[in-house]
Amino acid sequence: MLRLLTALAILAGAGITTPMPSMAQTASGATGLPVPRFVTIRANKVNMRTGPGVRYPIDWEYRRAGLPVEIVGEYGTWRKIRDWQGDEGWMHQSMLSGRRSFMIRGDVAPLRAEPNAAARMVARLEAGVIGRIAECQTGNSWCRVEVEGFEGWLERDRFWGVYQNEVIEP
Repeated sequence: MLRLLTALAILAGAGITTPMPSMAQTASGATGLPVPRFVTIRANKVNMRTGPGVRYPIDWEYRRAGLPVEIVGEYGTWRKIRDWQGDEGWMHQSMLSGRRSFMIRGDVAPLRAEPNAAARMVARLEAGVIGRIAECQTGNSWCRVEVEGFEGWLERDRFWGVYQNEVIEP
């Protein structure tokens, strides 16, 4: 059985606050896409700022491409994001991808061959492991995922990166 390990590589920055533009303009106004929605960090080094623009201080530096984040607001080409710990800030749209990923939270999660708890275990995924979401079906508490060449099914409540009743088509 494979044991997948991934170290979290996120560095915290200073917590400086700056006045923000009015959020009345941001509710899915910039793209017309739903807010909130999940996306993925595109690069291995991405800054999260305290406001929507380069004039705002950097609050966090993320060093992990593929990390899922949630867009909770939009302002022009900037996206207000929330990470798995609930921290919020702003990233430029070019640093985000519509590709869907997940991150294991809590304890070790079994990756199953079929969408049920009695199915054969394909791999054990430790907290912090990131993979790609391939499919989440209507009315099903399982999603089909891929991690480092392994494919299988995970229960939705074992990872972060998908809403409870969200459908993701293959």
